[in-house]
Amino acid sequence: DLSKEFLEEKDITVLSLSYILDGVTYRDMDGLSGKEFFDKLRNGSLPTTSQVNPEEAHAVFEPIVKSGKDILHIGFSSGLSGTYNSCRIAAEELMEEYPDSKLVVIDSLCASMGEGLLLYKAIELKEQGKSLEEIAEWVEENKLHICHNVTVDDLHHLHRGGRISKATAVLGSMVQIKPIIHVDNEGRLQVIGKERGRKKSLNKIVDMAAEQAKGWENDLVLITHGDCIEEAEYVAGRVREKLGVDHILINNIGTVIGSHTGPGVVAVFCMGEKR
Repeated sequence: DLSKEFLEEKDITVLSLSYILDGVTYRDMDGLSGKEFFDKLRNGSLPTTSQVNPEEAHAVFEPIVKSGKDILHIGFSSGLSGTYNSCRIAAEELMEEYPDSKLVVIDSLCASMGEGLLLYKAIELKEQGKSLEEIAEWVEENKLHICHNVTVDDLHHLHRGGRISKATAVLGSMVQIKPIIHVDNEGRLQVIGKERGRKKSLNKIVDMAAEQAKGWENDLVLITHGDCIEEAEYVAGRVREKLGVDHILINNIGTVIGSHTGPGVVAVFCMGEKR
């Protein structure tokens, strides 16, 4: 969920998941803008998402390998998708076909801009001249230090994804309960708390990030949102106050993740001792 401009500038190849909405198949972040996508969800459209299969991964990896380059692939959490496993299978096949090639596939156990933060740090190491092996080692050692703090505005999307019961979704919506969610060490989304009211839930995810970040040098915090930029900017202001970090990147959440969170999701990503 890093911006297209950033990914293009850094020449990063992205292997996108896809989603089907109103009978049309789209690649993540392609075809519909964040606003168009979330407006459709607000009007009752229900998207379905699909993972990358080994053939798709093979088709993206092979031209890179053929050009003589090695690949470090930082994959979407295996706790949320089978995409990582598809990429691992494709990499093993390609290393048999091209014995001189090197493909390292890492299960990030991260999602959205948590995965983006891991990638951002990996790019920094590459630009410092670190080897593929050194970068891969850093990613493996630090991936569980990527903290995801999330709140959503609409409980019904969590119910559709099997995260909460229908009764909880209906009752929670009536009394303005907003769940607090994180990604655990198995890379799965977990509801870990609740706040009554939107402002309290936004403050809570910043408070959690501030606690996690103690003792860590966070020179960058990432914030993602589901077509609610004003609330994301409010959270950014709180991050500056509580964490003392000025370098903050804000971007719309991807349409595949957004299919499961719905509009109004806001999340803060930082590095910390534990999730």
